[in-house]
Amino acid sequence: MAGVKTYIVESYDELIHKVTWPSWESLQSSSVLVFIASLILSLIIFAMDFMVGVNKASMWWEGCLGHLYRDVLAS
Repeated sequence: MAGVKTYIVESYDELIHKVTWPSWESLQSSSVLVFIASLILSLIIFAMDFMVGVNKASMWWEGCLGHLYRDVLAS
């Protein structure tokens, strides 16, 4: 049991005194960067899915799986 207590005390000491936490401004700029990168990546994936997944005959949205399995489900 003493080993668990020592582990918790040393972990707390390391988190409080040894870890360098980012500043609030750095955290905000990193969050904005991650949001913009995620948005760009999702738009790229949407564009790729739209180009592959549109049914040309009826122009209804099928998506990639609908496009790939349309013939399998029809038979």
